[in-house]
Amino acid sequence: MRSVKSWRARSFQATILVLLCAASGTQAANGPLDRPVSSEPVQVRFDPMIRQTSVTGAVPSGLCFSFSLPEEWQPTAHGLKSALSDIEIGIGLRSAGDLRDMPQPDLASRDAAFLQKDYEELLGRPAQSVSLSSHGKAARWSATWVDANLPSASQSMTVETLIVPLSGEWVLELSVDGAETQAAYDAIAQRLLMRLQVQGRAACQG
Repeated sequence: MRSVKSWRARSFQATILVLLCAASGTQAANGPLDRPVSSEPVQVRFDPMIRQTSVTGAVPSGLCFSFSLPEEWQPTAHGLKSALSDIEIGIGLRSAGDLRDMPQPDLASRDAAFLQKDYEELLGRPAQSVSLSSHGKAARWSATWVDANLPSASQSMTVETLIVPLSGEWVLELSVDGAETQAAYDAIAQRLLMRLQVQGRAACQG
C-alpha cells in the first residue's frame, strides 16, 4: 500500500508530470496523493481453476478487508495490476486521526474533502467540478480540472477514489487507473464496492 512518506518523497515536478501524461477524456488520473502508512502489504492469491484473484489486507485496528476480482491480478508497490491489461488498482488506508481537522459530518465525506484539498494544493487551483456520491456505507469521490494545456482531447483531468469506512478509525481508499472506457471503470468500481468484506483479522489469515 502507498504511504505518506513514499508518496510525498516524489518530487512536485514528477507528480505533475504523471498527472498530466496520464490525462484522458474520462479517467485522467486516479488515486489520492497522500497515503497513510500500512504495516502489512495486501495478500494476493490467484486461483487458476476458477480464474479469480482474492485480495486481503490487514487493518491496524484488528480488522481485515477482502474482495475478489475476475482473472489474474498481480501485487504492485501501490496495490494491484491486471495481468491481462494496463488496469491498476491503488489500495491505501487512512486513519481517522488524519481527518480530524475536516468539518464534514462523516468519515467518508471528511476523507473526500481531504483528498480534494490535497489535489487543489498540488495543482494550485480549485476543481471546476466535484462529485461525491453515496454507495451504501461507501462513497465515490471525483474531481475534474479543465485546462487548455492538458494533453487530452477534452482538455480535462479527472481524479476519482472509492472511499470505504472500515471502522470508526480507518478508511480504505481504492483507485482504479488505466481503464480504457468509462464503462470498464464503472464495472470494476461496482465490483469492488459489492464484493468488499470487512471482518476480524483472523478471518483473513491462512
